[in-house]
Amino acid sequence: MAEIEKKWYVLRAISGKENKVKEMIEAEVRNTDLDKYISQVLIPTEKVYQIRNGKKIIKERSYLPGYVLIEVALTGEMEHHLKNFPNVIGFLTERNAIKPTPLRQSEVNRILGTVDELQAQEAELLVPFKVNETVKVTDGPFSGFSGVIEEVNTEKKKLKIMVKIFDRKTPLELGFLQVEKE
Repeated sequence: MAEIEKKWYVLRAISGKENKVKEMIEAEVRNTDLDKYISQVLIPTEKVYQIRNGKKIIKERSYLPGYVLIEVALTGEMEHHLKNFPNVIGFLTERNAIKPTPLRQSEVNRILGTVDELQAQEAELLVPFKVNETVKVTDGPFSGFSGVIEEVNTEKKKLKIMVKIFDRKTPLELGFLQVEKE
């Protein structure tokens, strides 16, 4: 039997429910004979880290929120079957198009290349700090002092903070991991 031609499509999902949609489709593929029609389900993600309670936490965040990429042969009832999964809104289509629009190979290569790049990349920091925000120093000789952020340097991951010591404002330059929000 000849291989059925599969193309990449974009399935729209409720934002935040992309993983549930992916898991349900993959479970359906495992439990039925849909593996002839569906070869891959992908959620483009990137690694980011946040600072919570002075600790660095690495998380994966959706690179294209609300979208699930799927390599599928849309034959017969396949389109209807995929649209009826919980949390699925439908397929991404061109304007005024009735049928789902497959991605061009150049778009697929760009998205998959970006996904590989994001996976290989060092996790980026979600900057939780803003100017004029009050923070508490958790590390170093000024541990326990509170101050107001004067400047945020995301490249160096440093903050310039004004701390009151003996009723005098003193500037400190501290790393993101040395402070926490109050």
